[in-house]
Amino acid sequence: MDKIIDKKRSRRSFLKGVALLSGLAAVPVSFVSQQAYAAAKASKASMQYVDHPNGKKDCVSCIQFIPGKTAKADGLCKVVEGAIKPEGYCIAFAPKA
Repeated sequence: MDKIIDKKRSRRSFLKGVALLSGLAAVPVSFVSQQAYAAAKASKASMQYVDHPNGKKDCVSCIQFIPGKTAKADGLCKVVEGAIKPEGYCIAFAPKA
């Protein structure tokens, strides 16, 4: 009977260890994924970014645009790296719904 209890404890300890290691392994992966996402933005040149609109298409009316502190201030883009002018344009333009 004691051997059965020892086997259950060792199996239980093993399973707890596996669960703990699995949880710890997920933390660095999610951190690296966030860093990789941040680094995955395209350059302005590769997206043919210009600081003026293309007809009625401009960054302020694009779903990818993240506005700055004021309506006239530069903002950010989910796709293109760096500061983005609200009146700018690039080939990643996708109109807001």
